Amino acid sequence: MTDFIPPAKPLIGEEERAAVDRVMRSGMLAQGPEVAAFEQEYAEHFGLGRACVAVNSGTSGLHLGLLSAGVKAGDEVIVPSFTFAATANSVALTGATPVFADIQADSFCLDPVSVENAITERTVGIMPVHLYGHPADMAGLQAVADKHSLQIFEDAAQAHGASLGGTPVGAFGSFAMFSLYPTKNMTSGEGGMVTAATPEIERLLRLYRNQGMQRQYENEVVGFNNRMTDIHAAIGRVQLTKVDGWTKQRQSNAAYLTAHLEGVTTPPVADGAIHVYHQYTIRVADDRDGLAKALREEHNIGSGMFYPIPNHRLAPFQSPVDLPATEQAAQECLSLPVHPSLSDADLERIVTAVNALARAGA
Repeated sequence: MTDFIPPAKPLIGEEERAAVDRVMRSGMLAQGPEVAAFEQEYAEHFGLGRACVAVNSGTSGLHLGLLSAGVKAGDEVIVPSFTFAATANSVALTGATPVFADIQADSFCLDPVSVENAITERTVGIMPVHLYGHPADMAGLQAVADKHSLQIFEDAAQAHGASLGGTPVGAFGSFAMFSLYPTKNMTSGEGGMVTAATPEIERLLRLYRNQGMQRQYENEVVGFNNRMTDIHAAIGRVQLTKVDGWTKQRQSNAAYLTAHLEGVTTPPVADGAIHVYHQYTIRVADDRDGLAKALREEHNIGSGMFYPIPNHRLAPFQSPVDLPATEQAAQECLSLPVHPSLSDADLERIVTAVNALARAGA
């Protein structure tokens, strides 16, 4: 049997181990100089032009970002249903209501037309997800937001380094969140990075993550313990020096797959968009589940069926809303390995297997 090709593979090297050891020897393990350095380096590396605040997870970043932007109980925030539940969860955790809109079939990201149809008098914001590493239609969404005086909040969990029209994702909304979970394009072991469009949002983010205080015992708001440790920040700082090379490899791997796959729909890239391929997601019109099963059992190749149950059908968020593009994507989407560890032989195996199964109807 050939070696298993995993759908994702975290890359942790000796440099990351040495950075952790350095912090352990320093005795400064909680939020300290490594976190402050990571925040500054992250903003500079991706050209965000705004402050970054490190937190202990991506979900925490969304939650604190929404609170810092003024979202409160009784408000509504429009979100995609075709995404990980953390997007809707973060809205609900503020006491607000996530309202689900449909996606554009090509990008898998929020459809501005569907968003506008979902607006009510309680709507305060729109939260697009730059899904799989492809930027959402920010021009279309911004036009809707401007027309109705709404804020935009970016879930950029999967989109480190993605951009649209030369503007990096993370620089469009009132805030944006990047996840640093182990399988993302770069990791800190666990964590999140939040960008802030204004000094006030940045100030509130720093308060909320640290029990509501900037100076010890001078609590200004009811806060949380959502701090990033210096251990995690040290890992992230090393990963930041490697992520550009990994992104180029992901893009090269994706280009090979797109050029050689047959019988499935490969992911297009919008004009002016830089796709960073957190996932390489194809559409399988017939028997997606069968193809995934055969890839694993017959060819020892892993894949991912992300979001087979859209958020609006999950138990906490049951909604009768009609989202045809979302429902179709949930039935057809399959993410193939695209991570930087793939060899040329791995890529050839993936293409050969998918093409054979697609011809045979899986």
